[in-house]
Amino acid sequence: MNKLQKLSATLFAILLTFSACTKSLELEPISEISNSSFWKTENDATAALNGMYARLRIPAASNFYMWGEARSEIMGPSLAGTAGLEIYYQNILDKRNISSTQVVSNNTWLSLYAIVHDANLILKNVPGIQFTSEAAKKSILAQAYTMRAFIYFQMTKIWGDVVLVTEPSNDLSPETIHKERSPKSEVMAFIKKDINDAVSLFENNKFSTGRNRWSKPAALALKADVYLWSGKRMNAGNADIQTALEALNEIENSDVALLDNFSSVFEYNNKGNKEIVMSVNFKDGESGGTSFGFMYMHSLFMPTNIDQETKNAIGAFGGAPYWAPTALVRNQFTQDDQRKKASFLEIYTYDNQNNKTYFGSLGYKFKGVEIGGQRQFLDDVVLYRYADILLMKAEAKNVLGQDPSIEINKVRKRAYQNNFSAHIFANGNKVQNDEAILKERLLELIFEGKRWWDLIRFDKAFDIVPSLISRKGQDYLLLFPIAESTLSLEPKVKQNPGFN
Repeated sequence: MNKLQKLSATLFAILLTFSACTKSLELEPISEISNSSFWKTENDATAALNGMYARLRIPAASNFYMWGEARSEIMGPSLAGTAGLEIYYQNILDKRNISSTQVVSNNTWLSLYAIVHDANLILKNVPGIQFTSEAAKKSILAQAYTMRAFIYFQMTKIWGDVVLVTEPSNDLSPETIHKERSPKSEVMAFIKKDINDAVSLFENNKFSTGRNRWSKPAALALKADVYLWSGKRMNAGNADIQTALEALNEIENSDVALLDNFSSVFEYNNKGNKEIVMSVNFKDGESGGTSFGFMYMHSLFMPTNIDQETKNAIGAFGGAPYWAPTALVRNQFTQDDQRKKASFLEIYTYDNQNNKTYFGSLGYKFKGVEIGGQRQFLDDVVLYRYADILLMKAEAKNVLGQDPSIEINKVRKRAYQNNFSAHIFANGNKVQNDEAILKERLLELIFEGKRWWDLIRFDKAFDIVPSLISRKGQDYLLLFPIAESTLSLEPKVKQNPGFN
C-alpha cells in the first residue's frame, strides 16, 4: 500500500469514526501513520490537502444552505410537501429536530470538526516537510489556515460559543477530548489570527484552476466577511469595518469581473469563471452531488398543460419540489431583471381559453446538468463571487459614511442591462442605503446561502422573516440549537439559552 492509499484508508477510518458518533469530537488517531510513514514528503502534504477539500463537500452539499438561508423569508412549502423542512422557515427548531429531516441529515457540527481536524494536521506537520519550493509549502499552510478560519467562522455564526480545537490530539481520554465551549469573542480572535496568517503566507493574487481552492483573493473575501460581522455584530466598530473595506479593495486588484450574462455565472460548463472567487467543486463520479435538487421538479409533480417555453427551460426532471421561493420574495423581482428567470421559474397552467393559473415555482440558479438524459445536481457551491464582494464593499462604505452607489450600480447594470437607466441607484442616507443594499443582496444572491447571515448582520431578521415578526426580542433565535445527539456525547457542552 503506497502513502496515498494509506492516507485514503486513514481518512476513511476517520470518517467512519465521525459517522458512528461514538464521541462527537473524538477522532480516530492517525499518529502511527503520521509518524512512521506519512507526513514525510511534499506529495504527502498535497494528498492531505486534497483530503481536506474533499471533506468540505460534506457540509457544502446541503448544510451551508440550511444554516445560511433556510430560516429566512426566501423559501416555503412546495408541491412534494415539506419533508420536515418547515422547521427551518417556520423557525421552530429545537434540540430534537435539528439533526435531521427527510432530505437533510447530520445537520450538526460533526462534519465541520472533521475539516478542522484536517487543517490542524496540516498545520502541525507540513512545517517539518522539505519542499522543492518554499512558495508551495507556504501555499498549503495558507490554505489550511484559511480553511480553519472559514469553518470556525461558520460555527460561531451558527452556534455562538464553540469548542476551540487548535491541535490534533493523540490522547483520546475523556479529560482531553471533552471540552467546554469557548466564548465567541475568543473564537473570533482566533479566526482573525488565522486569516491574517493566511494572507501573509499567500505570495500572489492568483487563483487555482477552477477557483475551488483557497487563494489570497478568497482569503481576503473571508477576511472582509469576518470583519464586517465583528464590526456590526460584535461591537468591534468602524475599525473592523475599515479593515473589511481594505480587504475588499485589494480583491479588486485580482483577476475578477462581472460576467455580462448573469445565468452564465452558474452554468455547469462554466465553472471557475472570472466572477467566482471561491467555490466548492462537485464532479460526476467524485461525490453524490449537491442537494439543490430539493428545489427542482420531479416528473410526478409536473402538469401537462404548461407552455413549451417552460417545458424547454425545465428540461430533464430531477430532485423533488420540497421547497419553493415564496411569493414575498418572487414579487420583489421586476420583469426586466435578468436575475429573475435565472434564479427561479414560475410555472403556469393554461386552460382551453388560454387563461393561465399559477401552479408553482422551482429553484433554477443551481439546476444541475443533464447527463445521459438524467438530471444530475453537480453544481459547484459558490462561497464568494465578485458581485458579493461589490455589495459587501457597498455595505462597508455605507457604515463608514461613504457613497456606496458605484458598487450598487455595477451590480444593477448587469442585472437590468438595457433598462439600467430606470434602476440607477442614487446615494441617500445610511438607513435608505442599507435598505437598498440588503434588498440588492437578496436579488443577487438568492439560493447562495447568504440571506440568513445578511438579515442578522443588518439586524433585520425580526422585521422581515414572517415567522419571526411576532417574536421580536427573542434574540436567542438568531442562533441554532445544539442537537440532542451532540449534547449526549459531549457532557461539557451546554445548550444555547432559550433552546432547553
